[in-house]
Amino acid sequence: MLSRTADHLYWMARYVERAENLARMLDVNNRMLLMPQSDRENVRLWRETLDSIGLLQTYFNTHGEKLVPAEVVHFMALDRANPGSIYSCLRAARENAHAVRGTLTAELWETINATWLDLGKFDIARMGADELDAFFEWVKLRSHQFRGVSFATMMRDEANCFLRLGTFIERADNTARILDVKYNFINEAPRRNDAGEYYQWSSLLHSVSAFEIYRKVYRDQITPSRVAELLILRRDMPRSLAYCTDEMLSFLHEVANTRSDETQRRAGELASSLRYGRIDDVLEAGVHSYLTRFIIRINDIGNRIASDFLVPVTT
Repeated sequence: MLSRTADHLYWMARYVERAENLARMLDVNNRMLLMPQSDRENVRLWRETLDSIGLLQTYFNTHGEKLVPAEVVHFMALDRANPGSIYSCLRAARENAHAVRGTLTAELWETINATWLDLGKFDIARMGADELDAFFEWVKLRSHQFRGVSFATMMRDEANCFLRLGTFIERADNTARILDVKYNFINEAPRRNDAGEYYQWSSLLHSVSAFEIYRKVYRDQITPSRVAELLILRRDMPRSLAYCTDEMLSFLHEVANTRSDETQRRAGELASSLRYGRIDDVLEAGVHSYLTRFIIRINDIGNRIASDFLVPVTT
């Protein structure tokens, strides 16, 4: 496969997944804001969220250093000038899809194009809380449709492998970021009653479609260590770091070339550390430190994939 084609497919999948994960992050923030907490806590939540996805300084440059929740939501969702917004991600996904339209099935192209066209119907400024929830659910649903249609209609060839690689690299990065921000925020917040803490942890689990899975696996009260274990180490949890790295490694093997040995070695090392890791070791290292290290490693692998397989980045 031509590296340019692989590049478009890989980034198309990453941008769709990124849009979904932005919607998940905004959704859990809105849920947490329903809890009684100080303005200072609210500002810290949004500051840490923006910082975790590398958009804090971009926000300050365009909006000033006062964090207004409604403005942050618009900035992350539909701000056309923000290259990291949901709007910009879906636009980039559509542009990449258009560039390789002949490689995609008609159904997959129509799914992406329809999502882009329908996005224009939304206006964050006019949305109430219920409408915001509906918008975030819409973004997640369209991402699910993208994956479902690609799974059901795309040939199992290298094109499919690069789509899946993009999905799981992006998902691993985003699961680590959302867990890092919310885990620290909840643990460092002033102590609340049991009902308040339950709501906070359940909101985090809902944001990554893990609430029902948690109940099925643990059948008990929600605890921070079990939330971390589920989202980091459980290989049967579709958004966990362990699951994503296993899938990433599998698809890397499918597209291996003469330049990718070191990339496969690093990916295998990362996947093995999660496959055989223990939650006690994660907690001893510190969840924040562990996730920070993971994000560095997964981004290194992403950069190596770009170097080994995709169009070289010009500077």
